Amino acid sequence: MTAKQADNTARRESIEFGGERIDFAVTFNSRRNLRICVRPDLSVTVAAPAGRAMEDVLARVRKRAPWIIRQRLYFEQFLPRPTPKRYLSGETFRYLGRQYRLKVIDGQGNGEAKLIGRFLHVRIPDRRDRDGIRRRVDGWYREHAKAVFERRLQQCHDVAKRHGVPMPSVRIRKMKRRWGSCTKLGAILLNSELVKAPLYCIDYVITHELCHLKFPNHSRGFYRLLSRCMPDWERRKERLEQVSL
Repeated sequence: MTAKQADNTARRESIEFGGERIDFAVTFNSRRNLRICVRPDLSVTVAAPAGRAMEDVLARVRKRAPWIIRQRLYFEQFLPRPTPKRYLSGETFRYLGRQYRLKVIDGQGNGEAKLIGRFLHVRIPDRRDRDGIRRRVDGWYREHAKAVFERRLQQCHDVAKRHGVPMPSVRIRKMKRRWGSCTKLGAILLNSELVKAPLYCIDYVITHELCHLKFPNHSRGFYRLLSRCMPDWERRKERLEQVSL
């Protein structure tokens, strides 16, 4: 693209600031000044003059990151909140992108939840014990998240290691705003809620964080490596954005 050419096709970029990731869409047009907009749905868009270097755009977004975060927090209070789970038979729960219905069964047992067909069965002495049901469901998610993430990490690393990416240690915890992150010590943190997303989205998050082991920032080198490891990462990312935390 020359300095006089415009490109109205949105290009997706992201930066890290204060442990928080800011995703945004960039378009180039004939405007004179760069404009950053935070929308009520929490999306961030950047309109930049045609010919402006992407490094300059990223630098401006980093400079404005505190304002962007404040704006998102402001709009967030007006968004509809997810209906809290009541842990009653018939409620839906997601696992690997599919929906399953909770089925609470009276009776004694080992107290573990179990997936049978399209139902998540929980056997408990007292069906009115919502906290007990919640603990069993949460325990089931933690156990399966650990197994799924370990298996997918091995598969994703089989590709990434060809490009010199080391095998990291992995920790799982519940996070409010992020699907994953990479520590300075070379460990990967994965959100336990990620196990609710489709496998190809889980693979995207893991591969994204693996690439951060070589490139801590979202530089050109990072995106080149990500594209080599996962050529269709943009399609997977768009699908993941439809999954709510």
